[in-house]
Amino acid sequence: MPIKIPNGLPAIQTLHQENIFVIPETRALTQDIRPLKLLLLNLMPTKITTETQLARLLGNTPIQVELELLKTASHVSKNTSEEHMLTFYKTFDEIKENKFDGMIITGAPIEHLPFEQVEYWQELCQIMAWSKKNVTSTLHICWGAQAALYYHYGIEKIPLPEKMFGVFAHQVEHKGSMLFRGFDDTFMVPHSRHTTLNRADVEAVPALKILASSEEAGVYAIATEKGRQIFLTGHSEYDTDTLKREYERDKEAGLPTKLPVNYFPDNDPKKSPASTWRSSAHLLYSNWLNYFVYQSTPYDLSEIDD
Repeated sequence: MPIKIPNGLPAIQTLHQENIFVIPETRALTQDIRPLKLLLLNLMPTKITTETQLARLLGNTPIQVELELLKTASHVSKNTSEEHMLTFYKTFDEIKENKFDGMIITGAPIEHLPFEQVEYWQELCQIMAWSKKNVTSTLHICWGAQAALYYHYGIEKIPLPEKMFGVFAHQVEHKGSMLFRGFDDTFMVPHSRHTTLNRADVEAVPALKILASSEEAGVYAIATEKGRQIFLTGHSEYDTDTLKREYERDKEAGLPTKLPVNYFPDNDPKKSPASTWRSSAHLLYSNWLNYFVYQSTPYDLSEIDD
């Protein structure tokens, strides 16, 4: 089934080329079906890239999905045109009276800041509080996961001595987790972050369960009992060349950066990397949509509650 995204969104052309079933709003109006309503709070500076990455994963399932894009009103994007933001994004005030089957809160490259010093922190807290009563399941990614764990459960992020940068092997810890149903014993996930979580801090919260982790990258997936909140510390949605572009950007800027781990063949940045995480990424998002959104959400969205 297709993903329904706004007419004219740049992601449409890319997804069509990849044989992802996409329909614009106008065509979706002719179909007699209630699609899953998903809200994407995109905090990444490269908005269009992130939209495409996540739409690719959300559109490769048997479930029809309607994607709504959300921005913070308290921060103006410097890397995406104002025209794009005005055309495709809404503010919280414009959607807060609605309910959604699912929501994704992305990461953001602001790990060096204490949460309270983030320009849009108060607005983000308002959105996260709202999500508890108005969204069936919320998926938080990287900094978005750290921010949510801090807001909801008081878990602090911890600075790393050097950047966690590369593609790392992970294992499923909670074998009964539907989020990782069908996963291999070992699966790969890209990470790109300067902070981490203390496993003991997570284990000290009865409401949370660690689902998957990595010996090198630490805790990866955390969820509440019914999956109303899911937290991912890595970037399964990344394209094959995302870490390459990030590495080249930092090198060009003169920043101290090491080669991403387990990424370039023979650790040679002149060689093209290969994706070792694409299939698990598709399965992860398919499982989330199926088991924690589609199977759990009420047909009447007004019945969603904490």
